[in-house]
Amino acid sequence: MPEVSTSWFVVLPDQDLPPELLARLRRHAPQRVPHPSGRPWLLGRWSPDQVALARVGDVRLAVAGPSSLSAPDLAARLRGTPTPTAVEEAVRGAHGSFHVFASLGDRGYARGTAFGTRRLYRAAVDGVTVCADRARILAWLIGAEVDTGQLAARLCVPPAPHPVAGGAMWRGVHAVPPGQALLLERDGRHRTLTWWRPPDNTTPLDKGALALRTALRDAVALRVRPGEVLAADLSGGMDSTSVCFLAAEAGARLITATLHWTAPGNQDRDYARHAAELLPDAQSLVFPSTDLPACFTGLNERQEPADEPSLALRDQAQQASIAAALRARGAVRRVGGHGGDHAVQPPNGVVHGLLRRQPVTALRHAAGWRARERWPLTATARALLDGRSYGRWLDGLSRQLYAPTDPRSVPHAWGAVTRLPSWASEQAGVLVADLLRAAARDGRPLSGDHAQHRWIGQAQEAGWVATRIEHSTTLLGLPTDSPFCDDAVITACLAVRPHEALDPWTYKPLLAAAMDGVVPERVLRRVTKDHCGEEWHRGVKQHRRDLAAWAEDSHLAGAGVVDSNRLRSAFLSPGLLARNEAELEYTIGAEAWLRDVAAHPVPAGLEPTDPEESSHATAAR
Repeated sequence: MPEVSTSWFVVLPDQDLPPELLARLRRHAPQRVPHPSGRPWLLGRWSPDQVALARVGDVRLAVAGPSSLSAPDLAARLRGTPTPTAVEEAVRGAHGSFHVFASLGDRGYARGTAFGTRRLYRAAVDGVTVCADRARILAWLIGAEVDTGQLAARLCVPPAPHPVAGGAMWRGVHAVPPGQALLLERDGRHRTLTWWRPPDNTTPLDKGALALRTALRDAVALRVRPGEVLAADLSGGMDSTSVCFLAAEAGARLITATLHWTAPGNQDRDYARHAAELLPDAQSLVFPSTDLPACFTGLNERQEPADEPSLALRDQAQQASIAAALRARGAVRRVGGHGGDHAVQPPNGVVHGLLRRQPVTALRHAAGWRARERWPLTATARALLDGRSYGRWLDGLSRQLYAPTDPRSVPHAWGAVTRLPSWASEQAGVLVADLLRAAARDGRPLSGDHAQHRWIGQAQEAGWVATRIEHSTTLLGLPTDSPFCDDAVITACLAVRPHEALDPWTYKPLLAAAMDGVVPERVLRRVTKDHCGEEWHRGVKQHRRDLAAWAEDSHLAGAGVVDSNRLRSAFLSPGLLARNEAELEYTIGAEAWLRDVAAHPVPAGLEPTDPEESSHATAAR
């Protein structure tokens, strides 16, 4: 396994801080940037090309992560009174995926991205608000324990809705919601500000496609660096193929990776081969799944955990083999099409709001979806006429956690019904129900428009997964970016009329229009989507005994959120394996994450550093 460098940032307010806190951070932070006052502001571990830093008078402004902004750009853009508004004006129009940090006189400003690809967390340390880009850093700093409520929520399928989704996994550590920022006051307190708001979703498809083409082209080009070999996934689907052709257009020295699944009738290989033949000057690597380790290989190999559970264990060994082959051919970074499904089209619950604005169009779409998804007529009518508020809908979910699943259920306007698996404990049900009821009292939808609310939630879910993909692939020595999850790309999609971006008769109409003339027409006309179901089942069966042994000493059971006997039965029962794929995978991910946390109590990147050798002014590019 290659040597892994893990970066982290801690942002401190401009005040005298407890000496113990500063001493503990300084022991592990080779990079430090002070406030204009001289007090510590940014501490952590990062490479010089990760951060652009500008100094203008008594203002410091930093952008951390892939960004189109350089330090001179920031300095030239920073004008007027040092306020959060001025900071956002300075970074407006930039593309990429980045944190923004500012020291504004005696106040600090920090935020991540609008859709969760760059997270921000906060915690109180001796009455002082400290924030960081990694929840595990703050958990280590305050000695926090895992939050069993959030752990139980990670067992839900589909994932629990906003605002339960995306919560920090440790007690005392709080996630700053995507689209919001922290203002750190000099007295140690903080305020939350909203810096991003949804666009008006009234743009026609043709105009929106042009905006998406520009945003995605910029996002991909940002990842292309002169002289570097860029690896790119080429599955044969529209998303990854779009990224590949845009990377080639930007001049990338491209090497593509295509995974061949064994399911009869799988069409990915044919579309990927067709695209590879038309890619200029790209080297193509093909990996038959039969030549790779089985799914879930390496169950008992512990690794550095992310800030929350993930599904990466499924194909971690496969991805390690692919990454090694790509690195051997010179690749230093990788891009993929993750997030395309979530960004370019909303979930299929857009008809509810449309019925109130354009009833004829709505009824036509409803008829199309009924025919395609085989929705019952009565259930469809009930869903379309359901006028419950978001709070009432969340409260209703708290009483449906163990309700049976209906494969023909009609999606509600606010979202899908989340459920716990049959092996979840009674305590897990109580914990998740409490979270949902608390959200019902205090939570607001992500948008007043039902379709846009669901679309934003779906995009945030993709952003959170993108962070976990980057984490797991960084451990493999080949970090993977997801350009579809950049703020500018998703915002361009959200501006489009939802019923034009998704309809029952066309596959990904927005992306197809945006990539017209860029991606081969045959790929744009594709209407199928393949899967790796056979490999998944084969891997579970091959490792069934290991999984059953996990149930015997389950860390989830130790936390009180699953029944170990029922979980063991699930792993050993062929019938349950056939019916509960998603539930099992989310549970495996949560169990693996707990074991990784136990095996790695100190986060990577906290290697002690010699204070005399630390860098004090740093990271301008």
